[in-house]
Amino acid sequence: MTDPGASTETIPLQRTPRERARAQTIADIVRLGRVHLATDGAAALSLRAVARDLGVVSSAVYRYVANRDELLTLLLVDAYDELGDAVDAAVDAVPEHDFAGRFTALGRAVRGWALKEPARYGLLFGSPVPGYQAPAGRTTTPGTRVIFRLVGIVDSAYRAGALAPEPGAAVVPSALSADLAAIRAELGLEVPDAVLANGALVWTSLFGTVSFEVFGQYGAETFSARDELFEHHLAVLARLAGLRD
Repeated sequence: MTDPGASTETIPLQRTPRERARAQTIADIVRLGRVHLATDGAAALSLRAVARDLGVVSSAVYRYVANRDELLTLLLVDAYDELGDAVDAAVDAVPEHDFAGRFTALGRAVRGWALKEPARYGLLFGSPVPGYQAPAGRTTTPGTRVIFRLVGIVDSAYRAGALAPEPGAAVVPSALSADLAAIRAELGLEVPDAVLANGALVWTSLFGTVSFEVFGQYGAETFSARDELFEHHLAVLARLAGLRD
């Protein structure tokens, strides 16, 4: 299966001074946007404030970033790519046929990045920003890197005959068959409906448990052993996915 996280972008071998200056300015705008995202929140992002911190008039920033929505899109792609890179590095460090280990590495990488970057995680997986609609053409590919990597691990385990059957597995409703077939075709998967449907639950549960921790939804005193709780959740989700230790 082709690694969906692999970049297909062609990077020019050489750039003109103008192109380098433009790329650096946009990088600076994104860097300052991260700061304002953490301090002010996504809904209060302001290009004028970024321009002030950059030391230029606001009209100069608009030559690089058209409006607040464009800045949000840049921040989304930047965060998705950084999360995807963290996941890829963690998974690639585990032997290829240690499927449970690779899944565990993926989950730990998601949680580690989220706890380090709560504001950026919130931009990706928190409440929608009022009035903003992410452009699918620019955000879908980076935004699906982690889930593609996750289903890739499960699919590879299935192809290797390494998936453990789930005892007493629920019957997948026939109404889901067309959706699951479309996903299987789009991603080039071989896993059957039951495994793919369970994979959807594993995906949402992983991000659900991370979100509960990042957004403080457990409550301040409910769980003191957060690391152990997360490891327990990962172990349960690995078994649900059929990944053997």
